[in-house]
Amino acid sequence: MNFTNFGKYILLLKAVFRKPEKMSIYSKAIFKQMDFIGVGSLGLISIISTFIGAVMTLQIAFQLVSDFIPKTIIGSVNRDSSILELSPTITAIVLAGKIGSAISSEIGTMRVTEQIDALEIMGINSPGYLILPKILAGITMVPMLVTVSMFLSIFGGYLGGTLSGAVSPADYILGITTDFNPYTIVVSLTKAFVFGFIITSVPAYEGFYVKGGALEVAQASTRAVVVSCISILACDYIITQLLL
Repeated sequence: MNFTNFGKYILLLKAVFRKPEKMSIYSKAIFKQMDFIGVGSLGLISIISTFIGAVMTLQIAFQLVSDFIPKTIIGSVNRDSSILELSPTITAIVLAGKIGSAISSEIGTMRVTEQIDALEIMGINSPGYLILPKILAGITMVPMLVTVSMFLSIFGGYLGGTLSGAVSPADYILGITTDFNPYTIVVSLTKAFVFGFIITSVPAYEGFYVKGGALEVAQASTRAVVVSCISILACDYIITQLLL
């Protein structure tokens, strides 16, 4: 059954990436989705990232009980863990719940109210018209949100560490600037790009093939979030294994 679903998912993507009929309509929809996914999620991601950075700093400081380990290591560990893992993965999982459920509900409602059938009767490529703008917005805005999340997570670590007295401002800044490897940013943004594709395409698939009524739309929305989260974690492991 899972292979059947995967096959339908691939065929749907093939229809999504067919040449658009009129780019002007698509460009308007893309900007609308970019506003919904990116600008609409910025506040939530900012709050979560800042607090996660602060908590991570306190936990790292709590574990470093040896006097032989310099306090600067707190900043460097928080920096690398935020960039490589926490920012891309937690941002993606939060967005899978917020964006994924909305996409699945929107397309699922259009399916059960026969709006998608009406589009197809008019000769419009409904997968492309409904899903392509969401995917393009996802792969553009999720890396941007992850970049913001990285900065705020590190800044949150600075606030949490200095306000609690766990680490001095000078030690933390020295820690985040010492031995920085820019390749970690490349790995993080690669993850963000893939996660952005998953967050938009998987819920769109679940919504597009809904059969029934309001109850089935709700079930598809829940399933979309669950499958998206599992896919994000699986891809996180695969990308980490390949790139690091």
